[in-house]
Amino acid sequence: MAENLVIVESPAKAETIGKFLGKKYKVIASNGHLRDLPKSQLGVDTEHDFEPKYITIRGRGEILNRIKKEAKTADKIFLATDPDREGEAISWHIANILDINTKDKCRIVFNEITKQAVTDSIKKARPIDDDLVNSQKARRILDRLVGYKLSPLLWKTVRKGLSAGRVQSVATRLIVEREEEIENFIPKEYWTITAVLKDKKNKLFEAKYVGTEKAKKEIGDKLSAEKVESDIKDAAFVVKNVDILRKRRHAPAPFTTSNMQQDASRKLGFTTKKTMSIAQTLYEGVKIKGGNAVGLVTYIRTDSVRVSSEAQQAALKYIENTFGKEYVPQKPNSYKGRKNAQDAHESIRPTSIDRTPDSIKDSLSNDQFKLYKLIYDRFLASQMSEKLYDAQSADIVANGHLFKATGQRPIFDGYTKAYKEVQEEDEEKQGSIFSIETGDKLKAEKIEKEQHFTQPPSRYNEASLVKALEEKSIGRPSTYAPIISTIIDRGYVHRVQKMLAPTELGIVVTEIMKNNFENIVDVKFTADMEEKLDEIEEGHKSWVKVLKDFYGPFEKTVKEAELKIDKIKIADEVSDVVCEKCGALMVYKYGRFGKFLACPNYPECKNTKAIVEAIDIPCPKCGAKIVKKKTKKGKPFYGCERYPECDFVSWDMPTKEKCPKCGSMLTVKYGKNRKRFYKCSNKDCDFQAFSVKAIRDGSPKEEAKGEDNNSDA
Repeated sequence: MAENLVIVESPAKAETIGKFLGKKYKVIASNGHLRDLPKSQLGVDTEHDFEPKYITIRGRGEILNRIKKEAKTADKIFLATDPDREGEAISWHIANILDINTKDKCRIVFNEITKQAVTDSIKKARPIDDDLVNSQKARRILDRLVGYKLSPLLWKTVRKGLSAGRVQSVATRLIVEREEEIENFIPKEYWTITAVLKDKKNKLFEAKYVGTEKAKKEIGDKLSAEKVESDIKDAAFVVKNVDILRKRRHAPAPFTTSNMQQDASRKLGFTTKKTMSIAQTLYEGVKIKGGNAVGLVTYIRTDSVRVSSEAQQAALKYIENTFGKEYVPQKPNSYKGRKNAQDAHESIRPTSIDRTPDSIKDSLSNDQFKLYKLIYDRFLASQMSEKLYDAQSADIVANGHLFKATGQRPIFDGYTKAYKEVQEEDEEKQGSIFSIETGDKLKAEKIEKEQHFTQPPSRYNEASLVKALEEKSIGRPSTYAPIISTIIDRGYVHRVQKMLAPTELGIVVTEIMKNNFENIVDVKFTADMEEKLDEIEEGHKSWVKVLKDFYGPFEKTVKEAELKIDKIKIADEVSDVVCEKCGALMVYKYGRFGKFLACPNYPECKNTKAIVEAIDIPCPKCGAKIVKKKTKKGKPFYGCERYPECDFVSWDMPTKEKCPKCGSMLTVKYGKNRKRFYKCSNKDCDFQAFSVKAIRDGSPKEEAKGEDNNSDA
């Protein structure tokens, strides 16, 4: 019997959805894009309305053939790729490959992978949205034109293998210019004076110097600080006024992609790439113990703060039952998204408020649990009542010098019962309210003066860079993580103690771009282009016209730059590794798969080496150190430092733990949903366990079996 065929993007998503739809539906995955512009050529006909040349992506032929085969016997085909521009484009390509009329009701979208959402989407099948497809097409062609026209110019003038990108170049510029601000910063001296006073209840509190009674004033040098200290040394501190105001703080909005990435960075220490990888598994479906796989969170690429009325009502009911009626706001909370936010999706939230983090903890990996809890708690808080507190402010005068004291008193915790923002955690460390009244005369228990210097702006970390990209409308939710990964992989930026700093290469390339392609690395120009892509999506602009308006001036600029840019030589960073073939100190180079070591005497000496990282675990064969290496394609593996004398090698990270069954080394593996477990390195031993405790107890965990997704080296 012919079936209805549903085509999604990922196998995990296919598995989850397949269980919802039953026997009349077959669900298969495209594994992302099947067609794209060719890598070997521009692939865009700039003379004929920027007609793209699409080809089947290398390695996708087998998947494509399977889709064609399944489509031949299907009664009806539904295209269920992700609900955004990229997903719409994948559906459009599949429709063209299978000769499906894009005006037919073949496209289904859902914001969450739950049975209700998926079955409802089939009832609401629609044609493919040409405007969404055109917007993605314009973005892809625009990025191809910039990349393929500018990159060869960088190869000619700087070094081979470099790349320029419409958005990555702007992100690199932000980091380079922040570094310039730091280097050009001139510190300015200032002093603070703090009086430690005692209130009526003998409680100590601090008052900070802010100036004279007549005007605010900064203390700029030691002599001025000593003068103020001398003036107030034996003076009475007279309370001029005391204000206590009842303040309210509204709950924060639920997560957008940007907020989630920022909070996961600040609170969990996750990189943007790691956050999105884990969030993807939560969206696509996790197998819950005692049940089937289900999507735990709504679509993870969104800049909307909207919440469906059903989800909101469920949250309000849960809040009342769990925390009490006083935690339910009198009127349900609503939030205004930022300008240009795409409101087609909801914010990121749990698909079921009843699926609490603790109730499914055993079904999640440690990192999945942390991120799910962060998303869950933020959404719950977003639907709760305001936080109430009293804020106290007092002006205190000593011999004409004005001091200010502040304090806080919590009245009602409200949404913070579920979730606190990072700045709130800092605010709560401030002093509490003190007992003083206007006219009180206080004596200083201690006077403290301290020298300070103004500090330069800090380097961007991943969280603050994502915030800057969003505020400046550079890129979109789906691009923040790839932008950061790209500029690091290209060697333009590197991490220094979790902060992002430009390399010399990044500085040189940015300078070339600024001097010759100002528009490409101009923040406003890039933001305006994002707005035009949004207007294409909304049906207000022609994608061909947007490209024509851009390409004419751009092509002229490229030709001018080719004539005036001189060859630039960047000195390679020298390592302490000696080339065993010629004795020279090897230098660091950047290739397609990242950083590696090369002999500086090339082409006379063509020796290259992978960069190895020693780990504190002895080789099980010879006792020497184990080092982490990379294959030519960038895949990490572990081997003995004495190779080739010792042939120990493993794809999986070795540990110091020994197998309780056979005594061999245990390695770390990752199963379905990235759940970490330990497995014996001995191929003839089947021991595996989820925890060190289970290892030492000698009790294997059956749940781990069958989840091995790596082969031995």
